[in-house]
Amino acid sequence: MDNILLLQKMIDESKNIVFFGGAGVSTDSGIKDFRSKNGLYNLKTKYSAEEMLSSKIFYTDTKAFYEFYKNNLNCLNAKPNSVHYYLKKLEDMGKLKAIITQNIDGLHTKAGNKKVYEIHGTIYKNHCLSCGKIYDANYVFNAKGIPKCTACGGIIKPNVILYGEMLDESFDKATKAIYQADMLIVAGTSLIVQPASSLVNLFKGKYLVIINNDETCYDTRANLVIHANLNNIFQKLK
Repeated sequence: MDNILLLQKMIDESKNIVFFGGAGVSTDSGIKDFRSKNGLYNLKTKYSAEEMLSSKIFYTDTKAFYEFYKNNLNCLNAKPNSVHYYLKKLEDMGKLKAIITQNIDGLHTKAGNKKVYEIHGTIYKNHCLSCGKIYDANYVFNAKGIPKCTACGGIIKPNVILYGEMLDESFDKATKAIYQADMLIVAGTSLIVQPASSLVNLFKGKYLVIINNDETCYDTRANLVIHANLNNIFQKLK
């Protein structure tokens, strides 16, 4: 059977679908991924991209962190693509019970999805480290140099989980959602980053589907593997 038809059949048969997505979900919205040829990890910067997005660099070289962050993670003008909108349709149908995303771009929320677990945080929430005052993303990205609190002058930090930081309660919610799912669609992620990738091990349902341009270490465990552009796949689904 054709892969698209088989995927559609699995979706039609399932009643509790969870979608687990990574950077590849948003590349067709103009947002860079991490590990591809043109991804963030291949940029030439003061530190490696992984270091740039670490808590160590945020606290020891805040200026360098924000230069990288503002230049590469500003996705305020990005718009959802066909993957995001198809998931909204699935949610409206009552089939999709949760979206678990490693992305911080907020595009699932922009598309209208309600049950979204942003396990690596989001650019849209920021807070002062000194007094806790909340700031939106526009303030942070438009600030000159290091964004400072207007109330106390403290440094503002994005509510993004940096390398070296613990995941928050959204990870626990994601864990519960996967336990309850009868179908797990994993898309646009290399499944390399821990502990996020370990979520796949928790799935005990009927259908595990992996859709990604490149192979992953979980491919042999999946009921269906499709190596293709995500938009090309999701545009063909009903």
